[in-house]
Amino acid sequence: MNLLDPTWWLSILGAFATIGVLAIIFAETGLLLGFFLPGDSLLVAAGIFSSAEVAKGIPGLEPLSLPVLLIGTPLCAIAGAQLGHLLGARYGRRLFDKPDSRLFKREHVLQAEEFFGKFGEARAVVLARFVPIVRTFMNPVAGVLGMRPKRFLTWNAVGAVLWTESMILLGNVLGHQVDPKEIDRYILPGVFLIVLISVIPIVVEVVKKRRAAKAAPVPTGRHHRVPTDAD
Repeated sequence: MNLLDPTWWLSILGAFATIGVLAIIFAETGLLLGFFLPGDSLLVAAGIFSSAEVAKGIPGLEPLSLPVLLIGTPLCAIAGAQLGHLLGARYGRRLFDKPDSRLFKREHVLQAEEFFGKFGEARAVVLARFVPIVRTFMNPVAGVLGMRPKRFLTWNAVGAVLWTESMILLGNVLGHQVDPKEIDRYILPGVFLIVLISVIPIVVEVVKKRRAAKAAPVPTGRHHRVPTDAD
């Protein structure tokens, strides 16, 4: 049993793998306890095993439906994130005011808040889709911090489509190009490539902000005398 192994999930889901992937994507984006579920790697694996030839490599696994994945996963990702935002807006800080446990760490919330503050509402919601753990906690954090529901829905949808479609299509291309017996070698590298590409805008933004901070004029420490009644 390995909860982070996408092929393990697909093997136990068997003929219900397509529906199972949709449910997991919803849970990973909408439920706070879903952060431990494999999001990126599961989407890539789903795209890979949408190939009938590759699906034969897992006993009992039916080929996943590519059209259903391309339509269903972004919808589930959007719905899950909207649920997370609703919970954050409704319950506020009480949602996070709990001690650390094996499944809940306050540092995850702090990471999401820092991400939100650093990149602003729109970019944070979109970029967080490509960052494990942050994408789970970003949605309720956006609700807690007062991001308007309509604005959140817009950028939530943009991020969900970019994330799910890129992962699934990458997997689908790999599934038709590589030897089915060696497919395991390509799942994690494929995920790493997508995550690396997604991190580039974040790095660029950080560099730009650091340069802007260095270029800002340094206060001289001189103060103008405040006029008094005697003047």
